[in-house]
Amino acid sequence: MTKIEKNNAPFGVEAPDNLIKLAVIAVGGQGGGVLTGWIETMARAQGYSCQTTSVAGVAQRTGATIYYVEMAPKNIASPVFSLAPAAGDVDIVIAAEMMEAGRAIMRGFVTPDRTTLIASTHRALAVTEKMAPGDGIADSGGVRAAAEIAAQHLVMIDLERVAVETGSVVSAGLFGALAATERLPFARSAFEDAIRTGGKGVETSLRAFAAAFDIASGTTAEGVTPAGNAPLPRVSGPAELLKGWHALEQRLAHFPQAVRPMAQVGLRKVVDFQDLAYGAAYLDRLDETLAKDRADKAYMLGQEAAKYVANAMAYDDIIKVADLKSRPTRFSRISDEMGLRADRQMKLTEYFHPRAEEISGLMPVRMGRWFEARPARMARLNRWFGKGRRIRSNGLSGFGMLYMLGGRQSWRLKTLRHAHEVNHLEKWLAHVLKHVNGNYDLAVELLRCRRLIKGYSDTHARGLTKFDRVCAVADQLADRPDAADWIRRLITAALADEQGHKLEQALKTIATF
Repeated sequence: MTKIEKNNAPFGVEAPDNLIKLAVIAVGGQGGGVLTGWIETMARAQGYSCQTTSVAGVAQRTGATIYYVEMAPKNIASPVFSLAPAAGDVDIVIAAEMMEAGRAIMRGFVTPDRTTLIASTHRALAVTEKMAPGDGIADSGGVRAAAEIAAQHLVMIDLERVAVETGSVVSAGLFGALAATERLPFARSAFEDAIRTGGKGVETSLRAFAAAFDIASGTTAEGVTPAGNAPLPRVSGPAELLKGWHALEQRLAHFPQAVRPMAQVGLRKVVDFQDLAYGAAYLDRLDETLAKDRADKAYMLGQEAAKYVANAMAYDDIIKVADLKSRPTRFSRISDEMGLRADRQMKLTEYFHPRAEEISGLMPVRMGRWFEARPARMARLNRWFGKGRRIRSNGLSGFGMLYMLGGRQSWRLKTLRHAHEVNHLEKWLAHVLKHVNGNYDLAVELLRCRRLIKGYSDTHARGLTKFDRVCAVADQLADRPDAADWIRRLITAALADEQGHKLEQALKTIATF
C-alpha cells in the first residue's frame, strides 16, 4: 500500500470555486457506476447539489468509462456544473485498476497542486497484453513512479485482494479508501449510509468498505502473501498408487538441491497429465540431463530442464483440454468467482474449433499418418470438424462428452499426436545435450526455447515453427562466445509479435555472420 501526502496541505480543503470535482475511471465489471451512485446519493443526503455524467469507453479494454461528479454546498445559488473533467481541474481521481491510474495521469487529470489519486494496484489485463506470445503485461512500476510525482495526495491499495477476502467488489473498497482520505466533507457514517440505501449486497460491501478504510487510514497493514511460499497440495489416492508416487518422490531426493523444487512441481504436472509410468519417464530424462550438468553453474541446466521438459511432456491436446474443463475444481472456482448462490443458475459455454490436425492426432499412429499423407482426406476432416462448436458444459450431454474425452489418458500414448510430441522432445533434448560440453550457456538457452511452444491448434503450430527456426541456427552460432546471447535475443524477438516479423529480422542479421 502506498500513501503519500505532499505539500502538507490538510485534507478537506475545497476547490477555490467551492466546487468539488471528482472523476471515477473504471472498466466494465468494476462497479464504477455503483461507486458513482453512492457518491451522488451521499452528497445529496448531506445537502449538496450534485451532478453526475459518464462517458463510456468503446469497449471494456479499449477505453474505460469516465464517471464525473461535481458537487457544491446548497449555499451556492444555481451552481454551473461541467459535463466532463478537464485537465488540471480535478480534485479527486479514483482509478479502479493500476493502468487506468496511468491513463488518468497521461490525460492531465492528476496534478500536484490539487489532486488526490486513489487507485487499486491490481491489474485487469488489456486484450493486447493477453494476446502477446510472451509476457505482454505492462510494467506497473512506471505508473506508480509517475503517480508519486503527479498527485498531491496518493493512496494505492490492492483492492482486488480486499474484495476477494471480503466477498465483495472493488468499488466498495474504493469507496472506503475515499472516505479515509477525508477529502470529502462528510463523516464516515454518511458513506456507510449511502451503501445501505443501495439495498443489495450491503453487508459484504460494508465489510470491504471497512477493510479498505482501515488500510488507507493506516489502522491496519495491507496483507501480502509472499510469492512462492504456498505449499504444494497434498497428494491423495488409492494406497497402491500412493506407494508408486512415494517411490518417485524418493528419486527426487537424489537430485541436487537447486533442481529439486522445480523437479517436484514438474513431476506432479506430468503424473497429473498421464500416470506414474509417465512420471518415471520424466525423471529418466532429468537423470540424463543431470549426468552432464555442472555444480559450478549452480545446476542451471537441470533447473531449466525440470521446467521445460515437464511442459513438453504435458503438452496441450484435446484430451487435456477436455479433462481440465470437466474437473470439479474448475466448476467450484467459477462458481466462487461468479458469487453463485442456491437461488441462481449458471450456464457455461465452451468454444471449440479443432483443426484437421487435432482430429488426425487422436487417431492411432498408422491411421493418423495415412490421413496426414492425403490432403484430400485432411480437407474432408476440416469440413467435418473445422466449424466452431459451442458446448454447454453445465448440461448433461455437454459435460458427459467432455468427461468421456478427458478420461482417455490411456488412449493418448497410442495416438499420432503423442508420437509427434515424443519424437520432437527427444530430438530437442539431444540437440541441447550436444552443446553442454562445448557451450554450457548455449545449452541452457536452447532449453528455454521451449517457451515458444504453447497452447494448441493454430497457436501451437505458430509456436512450433518459431521454435524450430530458432533452434536451427544454434549450430551456426555454437563457436561464437556470444552464442547464448543471440539465442536469447531470438527468443525475445519470437515472443515480440504473433506473426514473427521481428524474428525474421533477427534471423536475417545472423545470416550475415
